[in-house]
Amino acid sequence: MSQLLINQYLAELDRLRRVSGAQGESGRIGRRNIIAVLGGAAMAWPFAARAQQAMPVIGFLSPRTASGSQIYVGPFKRGLEEGGFAEGRNVTIDYRFADGRYEALPGLADELVRRPVSIILAAGGPPVSHAAKNATASIPIVFVNGSDPVADGTVQSIPHPGGNVTGVLLLARMLAAKVIDVQHDLLPNASNIAYLINPAFSGTADDFEVVERAARHFNLGLTFIRASSHSEIDQAFAALGQNRPDALIAQSEPVLNSLAGVTAARALSLHLPAVFGSREGVDAGGLASYGPSIAEAYREAGLYVTRILKGNKPADLPVLQPTKFELVINLNTAKQLGLTISREMLLRADDVIE
Repeated sequence: MSQLLINQYLAELDRLRRVSGAQGESGRIGRRNIIAVLGGAAMAWPFAARAQQAMPVIGFLSPRTASGSQIYVGPFKRGLEEGGFAEGRNVTIDYRFADGRYEALPGLADELVRRPVSIILAAGGPPVSHAAKNATASIPIVFVNGSDPVADGTVQSIPHPGGNVTGVLLLARMLAAKVIDVQHDLLPNASNIAYLINPAFSGTADDFEVVERAARHFNLGLTFIRASSHSEIDQAFAALGQNRPDALIAQSEPVLNSLAGVTAARALSLHLPAVFGSREGVDAGGLASYGPSIAEAYREAGLYVTRILKGNKPADLPVLQPTKFELVINLNTAKQLGLTISREMLLRADDVIE
């Protein structure tokens, strides 16, 4: 029973007792009233409980921090609203953040399954979708994933996912080499680059091979620097200050993407051009980015969640793939760094920040 109903019941019970004590024989009316109050409260409680249970619960599972997830929570909610759902009105969202600790994801996924939730949004790469999939074979799961979900066993195929999982693909792993290509076109005189990676991310091993091959193709010296948190990014850039490369590329990885603003600020403080796999870093002061819109992917994930809440089965919803890849250049940052961006690159850009 809700606290409001309890308080109303106790207040009425106390009033009726006082009235029945003062009226003597008419106390029988008081007792009847008390029974009526009890009956009304008893009927109201199951109704309130049913209403609460009828509101679907979305489990939002993320490897990021709560603050680092906000740039994606907003677009996800917009997708929900476009599909007819709004948090607090006709849907509840239960958030679970791993704070950069990928090893915490299985336990958080189990918590959501025990709650239980109506659907899980696996917000951030294979470790999240795997944790959710291992926790339940019946609750629908929608992922936002940068790796091939067929190769990693998340779904059976792109057009026919099968099972209880579908989602939105970002192709971040496949674009790692393209980001180096963009960096080389922007800064043709750069001969040594640093590549910021998260060693805790399961896709990092694959990125090593792709990035090393691309660097060899352009005859670039390559140094990997490692960070899994805000403080580790600070430490990594402190080390870079002693042996500075010509440019920095940040791995497109869920935790590092959420810290793109930190990376961009640290790079700018060292007068270091920084290139990202998503525009969040450019909006925060990085030089350039190339890749799909992560914000748009979360909006599409929100729409997919609404379709499933309305009765669609994940197995029947094909994995969505990006149809547009954006080259974004920050001319303000280029000016601060004393760089001249070629007219050709500016014409290639989908968006130029001035």
